Amino acid sequence: MPRPSAAVYRRRRLVVVIGLILLVAAIGIGIWLLLAKPWAAADASPKPASSSSETPTTTTTPTTDAESPSPSPSSEQTPAIVACEAKDVEVSAVTDAETYAAGVLPKLSISLTNKGTKDCTLDVGSTTQVFTISSGADVWWRSTDCQENPSSMIATLTAGTTVTSKDPVTWDRTRSSVETCDQENRQRAPGGGASYHVEVSIGGFTSLTTTQILLY
Repeated sequence: MPRPSAAVYRRRRLVVVIGLILLVAAIGIGIWLLLAKPWAAADASPKPASSSSETPTTTTTPTTDAESPSPSPSSEQTPAIVACEAKDVEVSAVTDAETYAAGVLPKLSISLTNKGTKDCTLDVGSTTQVFTISSGADVWWRSTDCQENPSSMIATLTAGTTVTSKDPVTWDRTRSSVETCDQENRQRAPGGGASYHVEVSIGGFTSLTTTQILLY
């Protein structure tokens, strides 16, 4: 059998070398594909990059003042104190004694009782006070005839309580008259055990009874 020529051997070696090169290249490409996985980057959806120009969404918490409604009137609130009515007020004249010796001047005060179930207001100033002293049908003296600088004073009378005026009014034991206020020789009230009756009114309410005093 004839031996192949040298040219044939060269061609065969060249084919083997090229085959080995192709085999090595194929193995290298396969290994690179397994390790690099280039499809992962192609298939994966890219994440949006954060931008400094984006404004974050903020939630504003309402303040307490904004949430609180304006207070509305309540039936539980304390009602306003109203003016006293005649049916609830008892007025009485108070004297510092029942009998007075010669030369002793009677001092007169006022007692007020709120017989009602609610507090009420009343003008207890000297403007609304009138003491009247009579002997029978004869009116001897009125505190307003020669009154100076009368004033008003609104007071609250507590339900179920009695109060008495602090500053008494003094009767000088003479007959009063607006025409004789400046006279020093006004007619003097008789003594010797003479009986006089004191009536008082205040704030438009008059005592239902009078208080008796005796002058000596």
